[in-house]
Amino acid sequence: MIARPTLAEADLPPHSMLERPPGTRSTPALVLGAACLLASTAARSQELEPKAYTNLPTGLNFLALGYAHSQGGLATDPALPLEDAHLRIHTGVAAYARSLDLWGRSGKFDIVVPYSRLSGNALVAGQATTRDISGFGDPRLRLSLNFYGAPALTLPEFRSYEQDLVIGGSLQLGVPAGQYDPNRAVNLGTHRWTLKPDIGFSKAFGAFMVDLTAGATFFSTNHDFFGGQTVEKAPLYSVQANLSYVFAGGAWASLGSTFYSGGRTTADGVRKDDELGNSRVGLTLSLPIDRNWSVKLNASSGTSTRTGTDFNTIGLVGQYRWGAGV
Repeated sequence: MIARPTLAEADLPPHSMLERPPGTRSTPALVLGAACLLASTAARSQELEPKAYTNLPTGLNFLALGYAHSQGGLATDPALPLEDAHLRIHTGVAAYARSLDLWGRSGKFDIVVPYSRLSGNALVAGQATTRDISGFGDPRLRLSLNFYGAPALTLPEFRSYEQDLVIGGSLQLGVPAGQYDPNRAVNLGTHRWTLKPDIGFSKAFGAFMVDLTAGATFFSTNHDFFGGQTVEKAPLYSVQANLSYVFAGGAWASLGSTFYSGGRTTADGVRKDDELGNSRVGLTLSLPIDRNWSVKLNASSGTSTRTGTDFNTIGLVGQYRWGAGV
């Protein structure tokens, strides 16, 4: 399971930064740095995404560039005959998102394209093996819609909006376009389509915010798996909770945890004993720079592991936003 980036909730600066003195124009800042958020290739339900369902002014565009580093007991798929894996992954990412007006409710579309370098060693079928590879991972597309508590608002309308309870859902598609070699045990792509519906809510309590999400990831069959196998993967179910606090000036911090189970594989008709039942915990810190720029730092680690995915990740995200009069 390798780490790959995701675009989480799109940050906005505090309302004071959205106000513009008459006759002035916004000036873009310099690029602050590279970034990426937490993720996994085989099970995107492991992502920790605080504030995933919140309101945004419609017509905003977001560009994120980034970097993250992961290492530990990583593998591309629990069905692999992989033991004692010690892998290191350096991942860069380009991500784009746009806030939408969907039938009068706020929504968002985002796309994430990762590029990684993976190196390390493991025992493959009992034999010591090393791997050093660079390439693109599987891109991901997602459409989100807030059903309740988050009407579609222009930027002037949004300045007077105060969140209470927001309920939303999303549909995420993983495209098997990443680097993949069926003769190798460790790859950056998964060579299978994934589809993840998700539903969640976000509730504000003054400066605090609590959000809870639940989802299921469905996998297509990989007919060209390592060693010429045909591998099917059962759905992977996940739930996550985050507690966030917004500081004066618009910075915020979040503590989150996720649990995911399922995903048992069947290789050439033989069911594997590789069902996941794992959990992770993570921290996120978001810092607004001005009305256009923000920086996000995050870290996560496995807390309990039944099969695979026992790894640590640290990342940095620089995000630029424009449009809608910002």
